[in-house]
Amino acid sequence: MFLAAAAARTKHIRLGSAVTVLSSDDPIRVFQRFSTVDAISNGRAEVMLGRGSFIESFPLFGLDLADYEVLFEEKLELFDKARAQQPIRWEGRTRPAINGLSVYPPLEHHLLPAWIGVGGTPESVLRCAEYGYPIIFAIIGGQPRSFAPLANLYREAMAKYGHPMQQMATHSPGHIAETDEEAREEFFPHWLGLRNRLGAERGWGPGSRGEFDAMCTPEGALYVGSPETVAQKILLLKQNLGVDRFDLKYSSGTLPHKAMMRSIELFGTVVAPRVASLLDAAPTADLNLKE
Repeated sequence: MFLAAAAARTKHIRLGSAVTVLSSDDPIRVFQRFSTVDAISNGRAEVMLGRGSFIESFPLFGLDLADYEVLFEEKLELFDKARAQQPIRWEGRTRPAINGLSVYPPLEHHLLPAWIGVGGTPESVLRCAEYGYPIIFAIIGGQPRSFAPLANLYREAMAKYGHPMQQMATHSPGHIAETDEEAREEFFPHWLGLRNRLGAERGWGPGSRGEFDAMCTPEGALYVGSPETVAQKILLLKQNLGVDRFDLKYSSGTLPHKAMMRSIELFGTVVAPRVASLLDAAPTADLNLKE
């Protein structure tokens, strides 16, 4: 509903999900929702499919976590058939079979752009390559450069399966302000509150300022700082992984709306042009920046 409302009020931005947890959703309805958004937005919809790092939706919809793998595998197979916009013939364990039915509404001029989100396992990378979909790595901790073997595996697997190379992207949290100090001080208490709330639910130890500061360094997974700091960090990401696109998750818990709006403004008006100029001066390909 939100994407449909945004589609009616915007003209240029692409409209998609951070992740659609396909395992606990119905792939036919997922396709129908996004094809509707695509029609309203005149072709600007895209969907990020994933298994999800959080599992609350499984018991909520009466699904057995013992079926975690088979649910995603079967539902991705069915979604892929729906996306092809041909009559569907499919059967599996997780839902009733479909015998020669078509899905409406179809897209008029193109196939629905679809990505597969990966959290860091080779099996997920290989599954994405098997279907020939673009891949987006969710890098929310650790060091982004540690994903280089997975990026290389994706390239190799795409070639092995005979698919043309698709885009690679990353998704990471961050916050931008006029200076590094301002960005960190503004973001830290809200990051910590969210980090500890999720940690208490999942059995993690408490977060700390030391952990936060380490993640804000050039080798960390938080893109927090001045426009120049964030731009240089995105350039390093491009050099380490060879990605084509960077998605910034700009909200964090209770971060005030005004601060988020300023971060978005700086990302679009300062960071993106700066990254473009850095790429022009570096021996790398273009990088697509998204919020």
